[in-house]
Amino acid sequence: MLDLKFIRENKEAIKENCRNRQAEVDIDKLLELDEKKRILDKEIQTLRGERNKKSKTKPTPEEIAQMKAVGDTIQSQEGEVRALEEAILPLLLAAPNLTHKDVKISSDEDDNPVLEQIGEPTEFKFQPQDHVALLEKLGLLDLERGAKVAGAKFYYLKGQLAELEQALISYALDIIKKHGYELLATPLAANRDLIEKLGFSPRGESTQIYNLADTELGLIGTAEIALGAYHADEVLPAAVLPLRYVAVTPCFRTEAGSYSKFSKGLYRVHQFNKVEMFIYATPEMSEELHQEILAIEKAIWRGLKLPFRVIDHCTADLGNPSTRTFDLEAWLPASPAVALAKEESTAANTLGRWGEVTSCSNCTDYQARGLNIRYSDNEGKKNFVHTLNGTGLAASRALIAVVENYQTKDGTIEVPKVLRKYLDFKVIKN
Repeated sequence: MLDLKFIRENKEAIKENCRNRQAEVDIDKLLELDEKKRILDKEIQTLRGERNKKSKTKPTPEEIAQMKAVGDTIQSQEGEVRALEEAILPLLLAAPNLTHKDVKISSDEDDNPVLEQIGEPTEFKFQPQDHVALLEKLGLLDLERGAKVAGAKFYYLKGQLAELEQALISYALDIIKKHGYELLATPLAANRDLIEKLGFSPRGESTQIYNLADTELGLIGTAEIALGAYHADEVLPAAVLPLRYVAVTPCFRTEAGSYSKFSKGLYRVHQFNKVEMFIYATPEMSEELHQEILAIEKAIWRGLKLPFRVIDHCTADLGNPSTRTFDLEAWLPASPAVALAKEESTAANTLGRWGEVTSCSNCTDYQARGLNIRYSDNEGKKNFVHTLNGTGLAASRALIAVVENYQTKDGTIEVPKVLRKYLDFKVIKN
């Protein structure tokens, strides 16, 4: 969340930032509630001072009665303050982070600048098949039984495909750990209050979080939640920063309202495995570390020898906690050409598109303020840390990219060379 003092002192700039980020937040209402709370806080402080002063003397019966009345007033006002805090928090959480100066201002969430493209879209001398058709023919993907057991958008990976997923995860971890990231095995659930303060919405119709009935817990939609809350309410010595962590977890997402022909098969599912990087840093480090995470993501995809490009989220496409986000989009040669549909009237009937496979964000002190994570410098001064996160590998989407780009005319799938040391086969076939 943002600093309320900063919002008070920069009201118009915050309103403009909300408009640019398409965030509907009543900043005037937020500041009105904040002003009421601050007035009450001063009154309570004054009353407490009077009561403490009287407590150091031998009060008369009349003064005892007065102090009892003061105590009742304090208790009543404290209740009003708690009610105001409860009203302020959702407004504060709805206000997005400040936006990096280099981010493009746009009202179109698809208007994301392409910073770099590595490799050209894969071309075939035959009609490529999408990953679902290929994998079902090979008997390696079972969507029907996944739906029978858990509902639509759940699935079974079988045999060589399940082994390929494990190889992809091991490959990504090997690269990430070389950069000093400590591997953590994390909880798969978190307190909804922590989820909310990290910038995710665990409540209401817009939530992507599966909430656990009769508890205050939600299943994590990304290990960013578990890693980001790891140091909640702690003060870290500046000397230990940056702290780099990596985790491999299942991720659970409701994906409400996301169904379309462009989310076929494994692209948008309710459960998938992901390798996630997370960093705690001082403010001076975060820009450079954001580039570090992006470089690691690029190294992973370069090694797979798959075409991909780097995009820079515009304001309309930025998540609330992030000041700037980069995505890698891989070329998916047998997926519907949704990304091109705006440019070519026939594109929707053609194949091949760029699809998001990784994301990395600098959240500056937005998440740390909500979770009260600070660092202490050499002089003992305490400031909020900066937090950063990045996808090492989202296994389901990586599988799509490998399967569709490495398919052969006879319906088999070649295994990328960097993965072969983790497997006892070079070709996926019946």
